Amino acid sequence: QVQLVESGGGLVQPGESLTLSCAASGIRLSINDIDWYRQAPGKEREPVAAISRTGITNYSDSVKGRFTISRVDNRNTVYLQMNSLKPEDTAVYYCNARDSFGVSRRGQGTQVTVSS
Repeated sequence: QVQLVESGGGLVQPGESLTLSCAASGIRLSINDIDWYRQAPGKEREPVAAISRTGITNYSDSVKGRFTISRVDNRNTVYLQMNSLKPEDTAVYYCNARDSFGVSRRGQGTQVTVSS
């Protein structure tokens, strides 16, 4: 059974950092393209960061320079390091794994709240 589990969310103050984890079972993340995206209440889903199966990374303009996506293959986990957090980063963050056949799998999400 394929499962993606996000963790690491929480409540932080502006300027602080969080590291989100996306741990997988039943699939190898190293052969999938992985996206982190977020969705805030009343807003559309927003792609945040991506790492391809070859390790190429991409970021949205809103997080470029502040967020870093990485993958640790022997842990079968993808991370999203988030620095200099802003209130507008508040959202539920999801990871999505897409295989070479285009099949996508998503976790349940983790809440990130940035507030003073």
